[in-house]
This record gives sequence, structure tokens and C-alpha cells, in this order.
Amino acid sequence: MHRKPLLDLLRRYRARHPAESATTDRIRALVEAHPDCFERSCRPGHVTGSALVVSPDQRRCLLVHHRKLGRWLQPGGHADGESDVAAVALREAGEETGLAGLRFPDDGGERLPFDLDVHRIAAHGSESEHEHHDVRFLLVAEPGATPVASAESHAVRWFGIDELEAAEPDESLLRMARKLRARR
Repeated sequence: MHRKPLLDLLRRYRARHPAESATTDRIRALVEAHPDCFERSCRPGHVTGSALVVSPDQRRCLLVHHRKLGRWLQPGGHADGESDVAAVALREAGEETGLAGLRFPDDGGERLPFDLDVHRIAAHGSESEHEHHDVRFLLVAEPGATPVASAESHAVRWFGIDELEAAEPDESLLRMARKLRARR
């Protein structure tokens, strides 16, 4: 079953982060109930992958100013049928920042999500309101990497972890910043 690797990943994440069990269980329920959970047509929502891209010293993170939403966000996007959510996060981060050489941090061999989030996406054009069940990974940029905004963004910029409030982030981005501070 193409959903089994994600279900296993969610099980391991839940064991490591029991305080986040409500979000983990919500994503797990969607994945279990919908064989098409990796397709953007899946309703009431679908799986997406994103990444908190950090500098090698993990003191800065790279955000994109999303053209459609008009907000600073971590890069990410739709799985479009890909069941390897880590690969989705890596692909989307590279496409949206123009950075090559992004890598997952060395965390002892077990690649777990850095964060999970479920958020509502308002109806837009012909697309109905739905949810993104976002599986988020930490990615490290190469030293001196210079990002380039994609067509999906107005801008791409490095923010110091301690200056993220200037980007007027949502609570989920602030939560990832707190996790990053605790990790250092």
C-alpha cells in the first residue's frame, strides 16, 4: 500500500511527540480513509509537504512570500500523487527557493518530520475550501546559498529565527521556530 510509509512515519512521529497527537491522528485519519490522499483533488483535504529551510548554523530560516496568499511561508506544496512526503518537501523547497544542495540534517539515521500541521485553505476560483495536511521537514542549505524567488512567490528571504515576528508569521511557523531554538 502506497500509504503505509506515511502511516509508519506518523506512528513514529506520534511516539516521539505525544503532545502533538491530535494533529498526528487527524492526518492519520485522512490518510487511512482516502486512498487518493496524495492528490490535490482529495476532499476534505490532502497531504502536502513543506520544509523549514535553515542556514548551516540553524540561526536563520528561508521564507517565501507566497504570491497567491500574500504571506511569508515556508516553501512547500502539493504531493501530486507522490507518496514520499520527504521527497515532496525537498522538491518543493528546491523549486521555490532556487537552491540546489539542500539536505536533511543528520539526525541519527531516522528521518522524521520536523512538524505537522493541518490548516484550512479558502475557496479560490474553481477550487473549493479544503484542508492541507502538511508534513514538514527540516532542510539545511549549503553555506553562502543565494536563493531566487520562483513564479509562485513575490520574494524569498532569510530571516533570523529571533526576528521572525517581522514576517508576521502564523502560529505554525512560530511553533517551528520554537522547535528550532530548542534543537540548538
